[in-house]
Amino acid sequence: MTESVSQSKRLLKMWIRLLGVTRASESHLREFLRRNHDTTLPRFDVMAALYRRREGVTMSDLSRMLLVSNGNATAVVDRLEKDGLVLRTQSTTDRRTVYVALTDAGFTQFEGLAADHEREISTLFGGISDADLDTLTDILKRMGKGEKA
Repeated sequence: MTESVSQSKRLLKMWIRLLGVTRASESHLREFLRRNHDTTLPRFDVMAALYRRREGVTMSDLSRMLLVSNGNATAVVDRLEKDGLVLRTQSTTDRRTVYVALTDAGFTQFEGLAADHEREISTLFGGISDADLDTLTDILKRMGKGEKA
């Protein structure tokens, strides 16, 4: 019984540490994007999703990809469209369906943002050795699949 309690407490501590690292790094990246690029993490996330799906996606698919409500995705897309970084088009087969895609200006801006974001991630986590990175990546992949790490 003592062993399972100990394991349970250790798992709880691991979860708290994981959450702390996640929150701290997200906060750092939010501030980095705001300070260096006058943008927000949600805008970056929307642009990243659209960059990966260059042909465009429906607004519903975009919401699902980002794990946010349709309203949250719409608000971000509204601002990106106003800035000329995304374009909405209505489906020719279903008037209720709207597609969204990056414009050429959106692609160009995102590529600059992504390069700086990658450099900042490297700075933020640069102290992790290659071996530890491989181990951590393997553990997180297995956890994401519901497997025991």
